[in-house]
Amino acid sequence: QVQLGESGGGLVQAGGSLRLSCAASGRTFSSYAMGWFRQAPGKERDFVAAIRWSSGRTSYSDSVKGRFTISRDNAKNTVYLQMNSLKPEDTAVYYCAAKEGLLLSVTSRQYDHWGQGTQVTVSS
Repeated sequence: QVQLGESGGGLVQAGGSLRLSCAASGRTFSSYAMGWFRQAPGKERDFVAAIRWSSGRTSYSDSVKGRFTISRDNAKNTVYLQMNSLKPEDTAVYYCAAKEGLLLSVTSRQYDHWGQGTQVTVSS
């Protein structure tokens, strides 16, 4: 049974940084792709970034490209999202997700497993 647990959210001022972590367990993830999504109040869940666990290949949404970096630590079975130059519009609940297969999908419904989410609030 795949389990994902996010941590690292919090309150930060605009221009600041946060690093989110997603601890994954219950499976060997070498054939998986991992994603980060976010959902602001009253809005849909949007793609942020994804990484292929085996090769480390990444994909980003245009809104975070150049500011956020997704990475993984194979030994710790953990995926990270380093968020720099944060803006108030980055405020949302951030979710970690996992899907079988190597496609770096930007569509939330293609991900099979989800964490509980962690709140990120950026003040202006």
